Amino acid sequence: MFNLAVITDEITQDFEKALDLMAQWDVKHAELRALWGKNVADLSRQEMERAREAIQKRGMSVCCIASPFFKCDLSGEAGPAAGRMHQATERALAEQMDVLQRCIEAAHLFGTNLIRVFAFWRRGEMTQEVVDRIAELYQKPLEVAKEAGVTLCLENEHDCFMSTGAETAAFLQRMAPLGMQAVWDPGNAFCAGERPYPDGYEAIKPYIKHVHVKDPVREQNGIRFVPIGEGHIDYAGQVQALIADGYAGAVSIETHFSVNGDTVASTKLCLDGLRRLLERAG
Repeated sequence: MFNLAVITDEITQDFEKALDLMAQWDVKHAELRALWGKNVADLSRQEMERAREAIQKRGMSVCCIASPFFKCDLSGEAGPAAGRMHQATERALAEQMDVLQRCIEAAHLFGTNLIRVFAFWRRGEMTQEVVDRIAELYQKPLEVAKEAGVTLCLENEHDCFMSTGAETAAFLQRMAPLGMQAVWDPGNAFCAGERPYPDGYEAIKPYIKHVHVKDPVREQNGIRFVPIGEGHIDYAGQVQALIADGYAGAVSIETHFSVNGDTVASTKLCLDGLRRLLERAG
């Protein structure tokens, strides 16, 4: 059975408060992206140690470092961002290895070997030349990650290249021998126009090391997010498939909406929805 987790800043930027709420909800696994208004890649050593102490005090663990690595322009320029940065500093391509080193430091400090990464802002068509360039740029990071004992997990992100399960799986078929794996995000796949389950999931399944869940509905004015199980993704089927396929990693709630500005209540709605799907799945 997989572990329930939450990306803590989806609850609140007050990290200790987020952990206290997770404890109330009996969620013991945290994914770190932004704490106290700062992205995990921008935290000082002192801030990371404060966060580790808070986690250990509550008997929790960290399942993944949700880094902003390679969430930048393939051209090499810095900004403007083409999507959400989640409090991360916009950095040019030349600065990305420093981002990775900081996230490796965080992974070691927090006791996780998973670091979420991206495939650059999706500007223009994803040609074979683009794919080859991304593969080339990942050679050194994957070597560094292997030496550091961590796994780089590529998230399918609709604002980036490799936005669907099928696209990401095709890239990982090439990169997995070098150590790269996947963060599977059905919500991002839906936003990119793919049917996440079963289509995207069946493609990316061999590479999944971590999972994000958020549930969108497509409306006339665009995408709106709702509690897990109430949107347009077949999360009942997705949850059953994860269980049937023996997935034993973490499934992190990435709320992405708020009810009247209340992100705490909104995240709890998502958690309750996911737990109902688990109950139905037995």
